[in-house]
Amino acid sequence: MRIVRVMVIAAAALAASACASVGARPGQGGGRPADSPPPVTDPAPIVPGTLRSYQIRGRWYRPAEQPDYDEVGLASWYGDAFHGRPTATGEPFDMHALTAAHKTLPLPGLVEVTNLANGRRVVLRINDRGPFVEGRIIDLSRAAADALDLRQAGVGRVRVRYIGRAPRLGGGQALTPATAVAATASTPPPAPSPSPAPASTLPVASGPVWVRGGAFLDRAQAERLAADFPGVAAVRRDGEVFRLTLGPYPDAATAARAIRGLADRGVRAAEVADAP
Repeated sequence: MRIVRVMVIAAAALAASACASVGARPGQGGGRPADSPPPVTDPAPIVPGTLRSYQIRGRWYRPAEQPDYDEVGLASWYGDAFHGRPTATGEPFDMHALTAAHKTLPLPGLVEVTNLANGRRVVLRINDRGPFVEGRIIDLSRAAADALDLRQAGVGRVRVRYIGRAPRLGGGQALTPATAVAATASTPPPAPSPSPAPASTLPVASGPVWVRGGAFLDRAQAERLAADFPGVAAVRRDGEVFRLTLGPYPDAATAARAIRGLADRGVRAAEVADAP
């Protein structure tokens, strides 16, 4: 009987310890930690087919559930040339929403992205695949790049942490270092700003139109891309990156074709400009 009594007491103590530790950190009481996201109560199902292995330019990618995903690497961004096009989940890409593309995380999902240069943080809805450029781990929407202050540089060093399944709508939110991550199913998606016309439908410009073709860490890579396009191509150093400019083109529609050509080569942070 003594042995049985000891076992009962030990089991009760273990259960009490487990209950006290749920949602708590060392040195804290019970409840959800202040800097962790609240649970998504109505998660969107993983879109069929998006967890299948796929091949891009001879390289295989194998999407999977990755609850402990936490990686540091380079982020890039994409905008006008893809605005309104379907993403890998079937959702239309909205460059004004806080979304992103990732090569292997479940879709749709939520990630927390931190700009390591300035500490800015965002929670993003992952709904697309990419970027397929060596060394880059995430492709940001234009709004996400703005929130992290990365759009001007074109690329930047970030930390990406997987949060979990995304709600059926929205889930993206800009954060401050002291703000708790807030991404719940009840949070509606941010209201999009009025969308500019896609580049392919912009009116004819009155003068020459140029294309800013993104930023590169490797000058040789930028110069190889420049050789694929007719006209004047310039590669200029801008701090730690090299910027590619293409043109001049007679109108915005022709410039848009150059942007699509860059996109086909993995460069999605390109935009029309009225000056080189």
